[in-house]
Amino acid sequence: MRIRSILGALVITALPFTPVWAENMTPEDIKKLVDEAVTKRMQEHEQREGGVERRDQVPPAGQYPVGVGPMTDVKVERPGEEKVPLSFSATGSGRLVYAKPFVAAPKAVVGGYMDIQYRSQRQGSLESGYGGTTNGFDQQRFVPFIYADITEHVKMASELEIEHGIRSDSTQGTEVSLEFAFIDYLVNEPINIRAGIILLPVGKFNLLHDSPLNDLTDRPLVSRLVIPSTMSETGAGFYGTLYPGRTSKLDYELYFTTGPCAYNNDGTPRINEADGTKNSRQRVCPSDDGLDINNGKAAVGRLAYSPMLGIEVGGSGYYGNGAANGNYNPLSIVAFDWTFQRGPFELIGEAAWAYARGNSRAIQTNSLGFAPGSLLSGIDGNSGIGAPPQRSMGYYIQGNYHFMPAFLSKWSPKRFGEGSTFTAVIRYDRVNTNLDDSNNTGGWGNLEQISFGLNYRPVEDVAFKMSYQYQPMAFNPNTEQRTHDSALVISAATYF
Repeated sequence: MRIRSILGALVITALPFTPVWAENMTPEDIKKLVDEAVTKRMQEHEQREGGVERRDQVPPAGQYPVGVGPMTDVKVERPGEEKVPLSFSATGSGRLVYAKPFVAAPKAVVGGYMDIQYRSQRQGSLESGYGGTTNGFDQQRFVPFIYADITEHVKMASELEIEHGIRSDSTQGTEVSLEFAFIDYLVNEPINIRAGIILLPVGKFNLLHDSPLNDLTDRPLVSRLVIPSTMSETGAGFYGTLYPGRTSKLDYELYFTTGPCAYNNDGTPRINEADGTKNSRQRVCPSDDGLDINNGKAAVGRLAYSPMLGIEVGGSGYYGNGAANGNYNPLSIVAFDWTFQRGPFELIGEAAWAYARGNSRAIQTNSLGFAPGSLLSGIDGNSGIGAPPQRSMGYYIQGNYHFMPAFLSKWSPKRFGEGSTFTAVIRYDRVNTNLDDSNNTGGWGNLEQISFGLNYRPVEDVAFKMSYQYQPMAFNPNTEQRTHDSALVISAATYF
């Protein structure tokens, strides 16, 4: 309206300079003439302004609009394409690597843990490939975690484990694998769905095996030789929590998975006295890509009951066929675990029994020179005549006492203040990987160990540990002999 008034005033001012024919014009004619002139000038003004605006919208030569999202250095090729999200509809070969939803909306959290240890063994029983050594450093684990909240109901979790990472040759003990990687669909607290590479709920330690969590450096013997921690398989299933009482809680997990890999391609059993069940894990199976060797699936589950805070008892089981080529030689594991906590005291432990049915007999289609069903003998990794065992068992009992001396808190509140603690630990381990040996004395896997430990945590997520292990019944893998042994172990572990 202001522009129209200005133009009208200019037209009226210019009337005295118009031709003589304007002198005979009536007031109505003058008003009409002014309106026509103003309208014409307004149209010209709008066209000029529109042209400027359109010129401003055209990118300068050699420049392109910037794509949406935080990747501001990603260029698009045509005007308007900056409004196209990075998806399957995106164009440009170089730009397509950014066609990921987390580029525009990051969801993942990266963390993990690592540990480093020094071990001094009285006997030369450390496996080094050079006849055994008595002491050494080991960067045992570096484990990145990746977690993501995809939606309110869809979660993802994964753990990549790198063991003995200084080595580059996998034949020398380096292990790089996905410990677990699964997708959760949360329905409600009593029932949720999980699928992927699943950390199997066989005992409690297999679920809570992180180095910073544990108050001793070494894992329990039963969790290495009877329950082959860490034990994970590809599969799917359910988990949830129920509340049967005012203070009680009931947790469960139930999965169907790929199953064990208990035999080599030639029919040699992978379960033996020296290593127990740990070579039957899917992650070390010689099958292509670790796939199922027999089209059979395993069932695994755990039920844990906590009547009140600080007390929990759990039972778990695992069952699956470990043989291929039409053979049926199942591996079953039954385990019980317990946790009792009162004030600074903790009593934890686990017991497990494994049964590899038919493991001591030759299977059908074996190429070892044994008739099917005959007793195997002279098989590496086994003592005596070398017959692989069928039955094994083990347990551990561990007591923890958490404390912080008052004089340390006064001396250095920053280092020994709130959140920091010392823990005194004692653990008794007992395992026998060959219960079929009637003498029960000569087996390589008949082991006993008592550990005394002290650790310091400046915060809960970091642990500096020191322990002394007395091993009245031990086995030297380098000389393949039973021995008495002892060891001093110092380590540090932290989440990051």
